Amino acid sequence: METKPLPVIDPDTAPYWEALRHHVFKLKRCQDCERAHFFPRVICPHCHSDALDWVESNGAGVIYTYTVARRAAGPAFKAETPYVVALVDLDDGPRMMARVSVSPDSVRIGQRVEMIFEDVTEAVTLPGFRIHNGTSEELQRTDTSRLLERGELA
Repeated sequence: METKPLPVIDPDTAPYWEALRHHVFKLKRCQDCERAHFFPRVICPHCHSDALDWVESNGAGVIYTYTVARRAAGPAFKAETPYVVALVDLDDGPRMMARVSVSPDSVRIGQRVEMIFEDVTEAVTLPGFRIHNGTSEELQRTDTSRLLERGELA
């Protein structure tokens, strides 16, 4: 059986991977423009500042779009097909891609999701999502209210 590829952990992303190992999701947030971004990098993609902090996120969001992988992305993934990969608009602002643990027949654009963590090795934990069915106020916010807060709707 083939092994799945693992991320390369470098000094710039090490705090992100360390937080995931403890089942905590962190984003980089710019001190100048106050916007969060994903994936972790050393310069803000919005204003190009290097004044960045790590901030904890609840990892909740809304499915922006998705695809169902019915053909494996290599031999190591063959046993897992079909699986769902989605772009998720996080409540904290960024959009990220990850797998969603859901039946391909029941996933829908606009569904609320919450982060889950897959411990792949002792050193690597990967983020993923599952459909949120709870009652937490933070997770139940509508997509419209999130966009209003971000100033994207008038």
